[in-house]
Amino acid sequence: DAVPMTLGQEFSGFATQIGHTITHIVHTLPALEELALGGTAVGTGLNAHPQFSTMVIEAIAQESGLPFREAPNRFAALAGREPQVALMNALNGLAVALMKIANDLRLLASGPRAGLGEIVLPALQPGSSIMPGKVNPVIPEMIIQVAAHIIGQSHSVGIAAQHAPLELNMMHPLIAHETLSAINIMKNACQIFTERCINGLQADQERCEAWIEQSLALVTPLALRIGYDQAAQLAHRAYKERRTIREVARASHLLPEDELDSLLDARTMLSETTK
Repeated sequence: DAVPMTLGQEFSGFATQIGHTITHIVHTLPALEELALGGTAVGTGLNAHPQFSTMVIEAIAQESGLPFREAPNRFAALAGREPQVALMNALNGLAVALMKIANDLRLLASGPRAGLGEIVLPALQPGSSIMPGKVNPVIPEMIIQVAAHIIGQSHSVGIAAQHAPLELNMMHPLIAHETLSAINIMKNACQIFTERCINGLQADQERCEAWIEQSLALVTPLALRIGYDQAAQLAHRAYKERRTIREVARASHLLPEDELDSLLDARTMLSETTK
């Protein structure tokens, strides 16, 4: 058991995790906009017209609406695939965050009676194959599988980027395939996760309040009034007797009833800035 927090606080952490990964992905874009076009075979530009790269890259930028530009060093741009590796690392970070979040949702929704059951996921299936009342977390489990796949694709691109003997990487097809595939899969997975899980997710307020009342962590604020040793004894007694902290504290008559109720109000244990 840990000290209480609101679902809002928990989900604010999820939102910040995703926000960080979006920032990391955006930061990879400038390097991806550098083109080695005009460097010809090894980067020297042999046999290319002096204005070829400038004119063609400007035309590509205008046609695509993306700020493509000439790479400052064509030798590096031809031989190295670090910009693609950075992009895949950022997607890997998003996959890691999504896997953590999906696993947490799966755990928080576990039940309906033998698990935590603090949240209720949208029901996309009429029960499991054997238990009619059970709602399987099929979308979080889909996200977990997608995340595992993306992490593997990121590793594949990292290996491919290493195979650039001298001035040319021979694994461009693999890098392009894995990168474009990962982007497409991640885009679709995030959209489905949002529409079929996050948007319809609900809190089970009664279950959350019951868990807080049963939590031995409620003894934490009592330690400031009765000392750590007595608080630890209360927690041990509550655990052994299968009673709540409130019940054991009342029976011990260590504090006035009104003060005890105030100290054991879980809302007073929340940070004021993040409720």
